[in-house]
Amino acid sequence: MKRPWQTGLVVALLLALGPNLAWAQRFDARSIEVDVVNDRGRAFPQYPVRRAGGPMSYRAHLEAVQGQRYAIQIRNRTNERIGVVIAVDGRNIISGERSNLGRDERMYVLGPYQQQTYDGWRTGRDRVNRFYFTDAGDSYAGAWGDHSAMGVIAVVAFREIPPLSPPPRQPWAEGRDDRAEDRRGLQSAPPAAARGLQRSEPGTGYGESEWSPSQRVEFVPERRPFARYFLKYSWRDTLCREGVIDCDDRRRPPRNRFWDRDEFAPPPPSWRDEWR
Repeated sequence: MKRPWQTGLVVALLLALGPNLAWAQRFDARSIEVDVVNDRGRAFPQYPVRRAGGPMSYRAHLEAVQGQRYAIQIRNRTNERIGVVIAVDGRNIISGERSNLGRDERMYVLGPYQQQTYDGWRTGRDRVNRFYFTDAGDSYAGAWGDHSAMGVIAVVAFREIPPLSPPPRQPWAEGRDDRAEDRRGLQSAPPAAARGLQRSEPGTGYGESEWSPSQRVEFVPERRPFARYFLKYSWRDTLCREGVIDCDDRRRPPRNRFWDRDEFAPPPPSWRDEWR
């Protein structure tokens, strides 16, 4: 029999990582900030779309760099806990399953004013496999034959419904081994990858395994999210071709005084005087 506070309960994870990465450019300065950063904590350039889809929705283009590892950095600017469903290429980064960005999916939880960095597909309580930009045929989603949301990083944030009564002692606090349960639904990409896709379509790969401790918490999300973020990442040539960025001046290499000159050797100045 479910108690009132258990209604709508989802399994969520609260990361227990070390120091956060350096501050990056901000998407939103109201309730939540979302950035895509490299290993040095620097944000990838973003190009907002004017038709954002409403006041609670943000859409932007992002320049992907082949082989570059990246992480998704989120900051909760509110004084309450929030839950975030994160999907890369249409797959939930905790469960690996196809995501519909719903409140019933596995999500991460951030405390009041907390900033956290999510840098890979979660494969266990203490491990993730790193995100990196690659061709769609080499991507995690592509390995499952899912190209429905390729090249999109999505973050949907939910506020919490406070429990009606204090929850009982958590079973995992009593020494229960949750490792088997953690692996349920946490899939690893099979070796076969989709073939025949154009180079212009990027995806996110299933990179090397890294230490990333977390703990299980209880969180009851509200029915609707209060913020949605969608980042469409593409190769630079695609952004240039579609007019997202102006590449004329940026792509023109600087003049090389040893390479660009195509003249014969002129006579020295003293010879010029004799020929006059």
